[in-house]
Amino acid sequence: MENQKLLGSAPIGKLLLKFSIPAIVGMMVNALYNTIDRIYVGRKVGELGIAGITVSFPVMLIIMAFSMLIGIGATSLISIKLGEDKKEEAEKILGNGMFLLVIVGISISALGLIFLNPLLKLFGASSAVLPYSRDYLQIILAGAIFQTVGFGMNNFIRAEGNPKTAMYTMLIGAALNIIIDPIFIFGLNMGVRGAALATIISQAASAIWVLSYFFGGKSALNIHKDNFKLKLTVVKSIVAIGSAPFLMQIASSAINAIFNNNLQTYGGDTAIASFGIINSITMFILMPIFGINQGAQPIIGYNYGAKQFDRVKSTLKLAVMGATTITITGYIITRIFPVQLISFFGGNNQNLINMASEGLKIFLYVLPIIGFQIVCSNYFQAVGKPKHAMFLSLSRQVLFLIPIIIILPKFYGLKGLWAAAPLSDILASIVTGIWITLEMRKLNENKVKISSFKPLIEEK
Repeated sequence: MENQKLLGSAPIGKLLLKFSIPAIVGMMVNALYNTIDRIYVGRKVGELGIAGITVSFPVMLIIMAFSMLIGIGATSLISIKLGEDKKEEAEKILGNGMFLLVIVGISISALGLIFLNPLLKLFGASSAVLPYSRDYLQIILAGAIFQTVGFGMNNFIRAEGNPKTAMYTMLIGAALNIIIDPIFIFGLNMGVRGAALATIISQAASAIWVLSYFFGGKSALNIHKDNFKLKLTVVKSIVAIGSAPFLMQIASSAINAIFNNNLQTYGGDTAIASFGIINSITMFILMPIFGINQGAQPIIGYNYGAKQFDRVKSTLKLAVMGATTITITGYIITRIFPVQLISFFGGNNQNLINMASEGLKIFLYVLPIIGFQIVCSNYFQAVGKPKHAMFLSLSRQVLFLIPIIIILPKFYGLKGLWAAAPLSDILASIVTGIWITLEMRKLNENKVKISSFKPLIEEK
């Protein structure tokens, strides 16, 4: 509980570093093993192997979406309840959240395996790519419960004020994956199936670690069997707050599907493989920002609940500065070394290297402003304003991006498809800037109201 008290009293800079660095390390290692995964597949199987994983990616995003719906939604509520000093209510949310994650994991596995082939065709798999994507996704879906429980409940650890323990969850899974990946892919000659098997084994290890934390008496919040009984008001609140990242991931899945089908039209399997490589590099750059978001969320949520609005604003400001520094650094690297980055995946496939290098430079053209948009969208989620967070998240990926994806390639072909992302980022950042400015004004007004009440309270 001492860590929770520090959320409302420790210096913001040190606090954000304390919470963000472990999350950043965990997310970076997570991104690293996903990136290495595709490098291994690219070098062992080739272009079609990368394309197979890329086509499977929308389904993996759906699994992540449900993990975020419950995990992040419950985490925001837990942080706010702890800030209000309501431990029993926080434990109720914890129990409901855990039970929901189990239900979701089992349901996704069953439905995904039943409709596997239609899903992959819908998401852009050609006849040449389908066998690779099917081999990969069958194993991933079979182990979906490990991802939902491991990722979802790891957020609960962070809400308690234990970022290092949450970081270890990520490190355990990532380190294990990096070790066994080449064994399965090369040593056992399993190709994409080996990559998938290494992934779910690693996710299972992370899930076991998280469960041991809560059931082993290490957590500040206790798990009670009575709290597994779903309470409609709690479930609604979890879903309401978690709906923003959930819909963002679902939108991302839909966009990947639309992208894949357009890529197939304008560039074939090589274009899909190129997008898979570009996506891996982009995620590697953005993962630290998601780590900053994870670190900032309990700080913002706790202090918002405690009505310490100056601390809320300071946390947001520092988070935006950190995220922007990361995106500017990533932008410089991708400008200077595009061919070298793509070559890690493409080996000696010059056609793939050329197509992906050009796409990378266009796709990340306005990368420096993305950090601001991601962090500010996360702010509304952290303070329990799901409608605001949902709109801002969807503005970038649905309201702007999908129409641009459909229209622009008709005039500019594959280049127009790559250019859709930066154009959408510009429009979404403008909207986000307006909304966050209005929100900061409201915080200032609330601060004045609270200050004016203090003399009255003291007189009484």
